[in-house]
Amino acid sequence: MANREELAIIRNARAGQAAAQLELGKLYLFGSAGLPQSLPTALHWLERAARQDCRPAWQLIGNHIPLALAQPGAAALAPWYERAYDDGSVHAGLVFAQLVLGDGVSGAAIPAETAVLAKALRALEDAARAGFPDAQWLLARRRDAVPVRPAGTGAPVSAQGWLRRAADSGVAEAQSAVLDQAWTAGHWDDYLVRALPLARAVVHMAASQDGIHRLAPGDIALLSRVARLLDEGRGTDIRHGGPLAPDEALCFWELAAAEHDRYAQLAMGLRCARMGVDGRRIAAGGGAANFKKAIRWLTLAGEQGLAQAWYALSRIYIKPEFSQRNVADAQRYLERAAEMGYRDAQLECGHNAWRARRENENNDVRAVYWLQKASAQGSTEAQALLRKIAPRLSTPPYAETGKLLAGHEKLLQAHPLLQARLELAGLFGLSRAEALLLDVPAADHGHCLVVDIRASYGRSKRRLVLVDTAQERHALDRIARLFEGIDCGPSGPEGNYRQRLYRLRTLVGSAGKTEDEGDAAAEIGLAA
Repeated sequence: MANREELAIIRNARAGQAAAQLELGKLYLFGSAGLPQSLPTALHWLERAARQDCRPAWQLIGNHIPLALAQPGAAALAPWYERAYDDGSVHAGLVFAQLVLGDGVSGAAIPAETAVLAKALRALEDAARAGFPDAQWLLARRRDAVPVRPAGTGAPVSAQGWLRRAADSGVAEAQSAVLDQAWTAGHWDDYLVRALPLARAVVHMAASQDGIHRLAPGDIALLSRVARLLDEGRGTDIRHGGPLAPDEALCFWELAAAEHDRYAQLAMGLRCARMGVDGRRIAAGGGAANFKKAIRWLTLAGEQGLAQAWYALSRIYIKPEFSQRNVADAQRYLERAAEMGYRDAQLECGHNAWRARRENENNDVRAVYWLQKASAQGSTEAQALLRKIAPRLSTPPYAETGKLLAGHEKLLQAHPLLQARLELAGLFGLSRAEALLLDVPAADHGHCLVVDIRASYGRSKRRLVLVDTAQERHALDRIARLFEGIDCGPSGPEGNYRQRLYRLRTLVGSAGKTEDEGDAAAEIGLAA
């Protein structure tokens, strides 16, 4: 309860006396025997005193009233922080800059003239140079800001430089930003120097809490990344602030895996299986493999979208030493990894389908599907096998048919189906018999064209042609729509092979006689 002297100060302050308002503001700012400490009340009386040009009042506001309390009245309070900064208070300059510039990214928090913005930037840089982490972090985020400084006050510091200073000062957001930059750029040594002490602190904190509290996502990613680099031997030639403890990387993996980090779960599964992702045995950790634990961890990682985990599971299920060896399960996990885009799995699926083509001749279509996907990811082995399975033939019988279309477009306009067949021959290198007899809708498998006319032309062989480009895909879609609902067999509107061949020769003349057909009626068993 206020004493007699304090009651007199209150009366005089309410009467508008600047000295009493300043004194009452001090009492509420620091607390007294009769009045409790109250920063909002202190700000109220100090601000009233400052309006009466009381210099100590705005100095107290600038040095003691925090940003959070000043933000609701930023426009009215910013001038007092500015005056306190002019009087030499770096802290007041920092709050002034924060009120004027806002978060440093979206622009000014209050409307301000160019001169005021430049002054706020100078105040922010002064605070940053004085070692205020918040100022350093704010400057780091203002990548487009160029502080206007008087001559001879020091060289300007880049946004990246302020970011590193803020990280060194312990600003968590800045530390996270610097670590993300180092990780993205592949600066592993720099990452480990900064990240390893932080990872050890996370482990110590988790141990002290005895697993009661969950780790933050950033801490989990930190543990996983540090463990990954240590497993790769990246941290052997740098000073990390102390030697590595035995199995320290394993400790990081275990903690991150328990917090559902998929990369940590993959690493734990491979450690338990004593193998790499490709199934090859490794000696890390020694001892026998524990496939039961490995399957548990790898399944958890796979369910979180990690294709390598499913691929590793497929390697486990085909191991002879695994008591529950199951080839069907191995194939199922392999295809799951391939569907998720894992290149090695796609390549192996392609090999498996190609080897099984004698069981089902359509397996070559499946093989081409997976090999094309692996090839798109840069697999030279897949590219070589594709050239073997589905070569684009360029010998005269396969190159000349498509050329018949050139120079005869007007003649062929009256026969759109024949024109479309010749266009198809030019796109995919079809022989004359293939072009005339191909069942276009049935041949289109999306990623490839299955050319199979053996039922009508005994000398032919079944083969595949890849659909390589978007242009080929669009053209094939257009031509396939033209043949929708049309019988492509001998009883259809195009007639039998002899009739189609006769129509072609009639329209294009001797150019259609480039391929020796022999006795067509005898070979295809059709009457004229």
